[in-house]
Amino acid sequence: MDAVLADWRTAPVDARVRAALGFIEKMALSPERLEAGDIAALRAAGLSDAAIEDVIHVCALFSIYTRLADTFGFDIPSAEAFAASADMLLKRGYE
Repeated sequence: MDAVLADWRTAPVDARVRAALGFIEKMALSPERLEAGDIAALRAAGLSDAAIEDVIHVCALFSIYTRLADTFGFDIPSAEAFAASADMLLKRGYE
């Protein structure tokens, strides 16, 4: 994870993950440049249409969440609160 956060282009990740990260970066920073070839490249890297749809949904939702958090000044939980939430999600899931 640290390597991905430092530079996803050189991080030791699967080619599918690297392709998805490149797409996410383009979708987040310059969505007006997205084109059909971007989806073709994801497919060529081995992502299924369902996986591509997941990538798009996650990127779009986090973009919305970030804007809402910035607009409304959401509090950032402590590391302990994040850990507690993660434990709960691992035990119960999202249901």
